[in-house]
Amino acid sequence: MKKKKKQAVILLGVLAILLATLFALRTVNRRTEEAETKKAAEQKIYVTDISDMTKIRYQSGTDGMTFEKTADQETWIYMEDPDFPLAQQYPEEMENTFEKLEVKRELKDGDELSSYGLDEPQYQVTLTDQDGTETTLYFGNAVDDGYYLTVDDTKTVYTVGNVIDVFQHSLEEMAQLDEYPNIGSGNLKKETITQNGGTTTYDSENEDDAEAIAAVAGGLGAVKLSSAADYSVADADLAKYSLDETSRITVEAVYTENDKENVLRLYIGSNDGSGNRYVMINDSRIVYLISEEICDNILNAGEEQ
Repeated sequence: MKKKKKQAVILLGVLAILLATLFALRTVNRRTEEAETKKAAEQKIYVTDISDMTKIRYQSGTDGMTFEKTADQETWIYMEDPDFPLAQQYPEEMENTFEKLEVKRELKDGDELSSYGLDEPQYQVTLTDQDGTETTLYFGNAVDDGYYLTVDDTKTVYTVGNVIDVFQHSLEEMAQLDEYPNIGSGNLKKETITQNGGTTTYDSENEDDAEAIAAVAGGLGAVKLSSAADYSVADADLAKYSLDETSRITVEAVYTENDKENVLRLYIGSNDGSGNRYVMINDSRIVYLISEEICDNILNAGEEQ
């Protein structure tokens, strides 16, 4: 019995030593990993550190775009047309990309700037912080899925990834278009059409309007707000689309959504000469292009208005 107890004590001692060794190894590994992570972080090179960016200017040749935050620092606007409905994810991506820009490497004892295309940069990005301080990045020739880069007038040459991609969007792609409701014969309650001083109403509760309601609901349900002729139309320009108050056709559609009654207002203007009509919705300043066929269905064309 004493022998078995002695063996048990020895085993427990060995186990304790193993556990202590394992703990020590884990501690050493963790500290080694932390040291390596810290060393890697210290070796990274950042050429910008702008936490309060207020303005971004992108220039490519003679083309350029400027984005600036509003006074409340909440919204980015497109400065060439402040009324343009700018989708915020685009300037936000630009801000996130350039506020702390990491470069791949710094060229030591490099050649003349002309060797890297930096004497005549392909792209130029100017970043402004809240104090008005500007940082300008110049992008030269392409290299390793990125570009050669200099910052301000330092003449130091870096290589950087293809961060210019965040600017490779057309203005049309960056537009925040209006949301359009789901409307069909199942939830359309009433449609009222006003044109040429007269008014026509189709009511889903009127059995005589059943066919007309189905037709106009089909038209309303087929609308896709995907193509625009003007993203921020001025009042003075409404007449050229026949969307001024005296020329336009007004369609008021009453529909239900989540057991709540809503109203959609469509303003239909003239033909664009390519099989579409100019259309606006509610209080939006965007002029959309909707096919004549869909507009005819919305207006129940062929019937007396």
